[in-house]
Amino acid sequence: MEVVILIGLQGAGKSTFARTVLQPEPETWTYISKDLFPNNRRPARRQHVLLEEALREGRSALVDNTNPTKDDRADVIALGKQYGAEIIGYWFTANLKSCLKRNQQRSGRAQVPDVALFSTVKKLEPPAYSEGFDALFCVQTNRDLTFTVSPL
Repeated sequence: MEVVILIGLQGAGKSTFARTVLQPEPETWTYISKDLFPNNRRPARRQHVLLEEALREGRSALVDNTNPTKDDRADVIALGKQYGAEIIGYWFTANLKSCLKRNQQRSGRAQVPDVALFSTVKKLEPPAYSEGFDALFCVQTNRDLTFTVSPL
């Protein structure tokens, strides 16, 4: 059982990576993104409930959010460890300029205000094994929306 945590700016390619590279099987994985419950007043609590439900059922989970700080990741890691899951992190290194450009190409609710990216980049902390990760990878989003993955 695994808990995969995606970490990076909005527009860095996290959701595309999840969909095209990781391809979590719906039968054995739970995909969790705060984007799926935008009107929830307590999205972190909803995420915790969905993650715990998945782990209790023996399902792996993919947490697709910005997860910018150690504190943002701590609950996910602790809960995963509590259920004996392997904790895997993917750190997206896309720069602010490229993320702003990709965000502008989005439409509807998928596009976030630029200020959200500026806010996230200020608090973005690279993940570290000391947080409880069992494996960490660095993901570079290429211009053609392919990805280069290497150990962190």
